[in-house]
Amino acid sequence: MLDKQEIDIFGKKKLTVPKTEGIKYAGSKLKIIPYIVNILSELDGIDTVLDGFSGTTRVSQALAQIGYKVSSNDVSAWSEVFANCYLKADNSEKFYQEILNHLNNLKGYEGWFTQNYGGTQKEACKPFQIKNTKKLDAIRDEIDKINIGWVDKCVILTSLIYALDSVDSTLGHYAAYLSHWSQRSYKDMVLKLPRKFKNTRRHKISRADIFDILKEDNEYDLIYFDPPYGSNNEKMPPSRVRYGAYYHIWTTVIKNDKPKTFGKVGRREDSRDLIIGSVFEEFRKDEDGYYIAMKSIRKMIEEAKARYILLSYSSGGRATKEELNDIISKTGKLSKIIEIDYKKNVMANMRWTYEWANADNKNKEYLFLIEKN
Repeated sequence: MLDKQEIDIFGKKKLTVPKTEGIKYAGSKLKIIPYIVNILSELDGIDTVLDGFSGTTRVSQALAQIGYKVSSNDVSAWSEVFANCYLKADNSEKFYQEILNHLNNLKGYEGWFTQNYGGTQKEACKPFQIKNTKKLDAIRDEIDKINIGWVDKCVILTSLIYALDSVDSTLGHYAAYLSHWSQRSYKDMVLKLPRKFKNTRRHKISRADIFDILKEDNEYDLIYFDPPYGSNNEKMPPSRVRYGAYYHIWTTVIKNDKPKTFGKVGRREDSRDLIIGSVFEEFRKDEDGYYIAMKSIRKMIEEAKARYILLSYSSGGRATKEELNDIISKTGKLSKIIEIDYKKNVMANMRWTYEWANADNKNKEYLFLIEKN
């Protein structure tokens, strides 16, 4: 049963776009959620949905609030925490707020996070000012001492990440830091309760490779795919920072494992480019001359057990229009293409004209609705 829906004057269902939360994120779907909801408004019989690359979980949050039964999956530890916070945790606001009040009142001290990521006002090129990393050290150690279950702890950890995200000195990721302190970095870090909502369904959360998820027996009415596409820049070096490494600090905040670090920005050892890379970011070709990333997209769509697939794609990705057309036509029927021009802030229903991708070097996002054969 869909909770957030209305009926327009023509008797057609119209879904309300829910509010969602998330960190600053290079792949954020905040602006694309209204278009996803609009597409779902036009489909009948949709109840179970898989968000295959959930990231900050904004899409999962939106779909859960509408009333769908959501399976939220991502390989990152912090995404799993966000998903538990919004889709599973069901204690009272008072319960969580009392814990946050306790943590906010702790006196900070210099620990591992301060030693690695804290900078004085004269020493920039760090992600946080030292006053906030001292609070982080005290709060993160205390969280491990609090006797609460993992799902409830995810609410507290989500609050901590949001608090840090509001006082960082970055461009939105942690592969490089600003040379001068950002204005927000001068603020004092304060933990606030995430915007919780009542869940009416039993949602599923997983942290797994998408192909392992697709091997399971579960079938879905719709699967939303938004993999971390590689760049279409032919000169992009193989040693570039991988998408998963952009948020290495969030992984460490979740695990609190005080890992060995390397490089100027202090990345985790397990975030090295040759370790954390995704096949969808792979810019190289195989022995037959096909891009490895495109073969992975084909395999993903072929193995998806769903009535519909909704695929996000950026015009800056590796695929050409011919390659994506070939993949889609051999795995299902293309029902709709939505083009989103972020600069013009317009949406246009497009026909398959072979002119949609990599055509004008503009930053555009596409949504492909595919009906599986």
